[in-house]
Amino acid sequence: MAQVLQLIVGRDSTWSLRAYLCMQLAELEFSCSAIALGEANYQQQLAKLSPSKLVPVLHVDDLVIHDSLAISEYLNEQSSGKLYPVQIHMRAQARSYLAELHAGFMAIRQGLPFHFEEQGKPTDLSAEIRAELERLSTIWQQFDGCFAFNKAGAVDAFYAVMALRLANYGIEFDGAAGRYQQHLISWPLFQRAIDIAKQW
Repeated sequence: MAQVLQLIVGRDSTWSLRAYLCMQLAELEFSCSAIALGEANYQQQLAKLSPSKLVPVLHVDDLVIHDSLAISEYLNEQSSGKLYPVQIHMRAQARSYLAELHAGFMAIRQGLPFHFEEQGKPTDLSAEIRAELERLSTIWQQFDGCFAFNKAGAVDAFYAVMALRLANYGIEFDGAAGRYQQHLISWPLFQRAIDIAKQW
């Protein structure tokens, strides 16, 4: 009997968008339900669906998987490795980049909130934001306009949201890092996900 997968997402949630992209990459059948974060009683609604009271959360029959990283790992296993590199050392590197994004870049997150539309270039960026931008550039220049590990995977799904976030503030990298940033933004799967996420 086929498993029933339901992804619970939140409106304007970047982590939900990442999980949705991973679901698409895994090519598994699933349904998607959205919660309007911030509206009246949303916390009570979310508490019934997510043990962490956060989105995204994936329901697989009676199994509940919360957190975007855990979801991506589960989907990789269920899809015969479609989200992570096959080679063990490359897979470890991919997990490192995912964990770094998941736990870090707090100055960018706080100082440059995610929006779907252009926001105009900030007149001044803090030293903390500039340092994080330098780190992103260092990571992205390795990929030089291609997907991170030769084919679209979880790393690209996670960093595509960051690429758009920065571009909407007029922050675009030069050289190889810039080519990767633009590659992610123009990625058809990401563009379709953005269109869907705007309707959540």
